[in-house]
Amino acid sequence: MNLYEHTIIARQDVSVNDLKKIEEKYLKIVEKFNGKVVKSENWGLLNLSYLIKKNKKGNYIHFKIEGNGELILELEKNERIDKNLLRFVTIRVKKFDLKTEYFSKDKNKQEKSN
Repeated sequence: MNLYEHTIIARQDVSVNDLKKIEEKYLKIVEKFNGKVVKSENWGLLNLSYLIKKNKKGNYIHFKIEGNGELILELEKNERIDKNLLRFVTIRVKKFDLKTEYFSKDKNKQEKSN
């Protein structure tokens, strides 16, 4: 099994309930193709570096996935036709960093207090 980090960016006007549905949809695809989601993180609404399809912000969801190439092809095929998504990226990694949470709200509070 290969290790992948997969990030999707949903439109800024998607509701919280719809974000959960999007996340569940792609989790089911991973399970259907015998993959395993090691960790799933919702990074929240973040500014984009440039306009994408007339959006200044996007809702980021990040997955750490164990699976094969067929799984990634199927994920990306479904993401291309999903109207709620702006972008997606998949990166193959050698090992996961499960300790660091880059967009944790608690981390930001700790940095401000220091």
